[in-house]
Amino acid sequence: MYYVYVLKSNKDGNFYVGCTGNLRKRLSDHSDGNVRSTRYRIPFELVYYEASRTNIDALHREKYLKTTYGKRYLKNRLKGDIPR
Repeated sequence: MYYVYVLKSNKDGNFYVGCTGNLRKRLSDHSDGNVRSTRYRIPFELVYYEASRTNIDALHREKYLKTTYGKRYLKNRLKGDIPR
């Protein structure tokens, strides 16, 4: 399984969208500061994820969630977690 995930930074309240084959390890990497793009925004909490059968499908979904329409979808889906 491959996962598309959304993390919320407790430091700045912004979201991070990513894709991985091992969700637990990737979350651990983010929390430990081992991911350069999110190192200065820890701690994080997992607020959303989706599973896909193939890496290609997961990458397409990640790419979509990073577009304007995808951000709108997440905004509607995660109404309680949107920063104000």
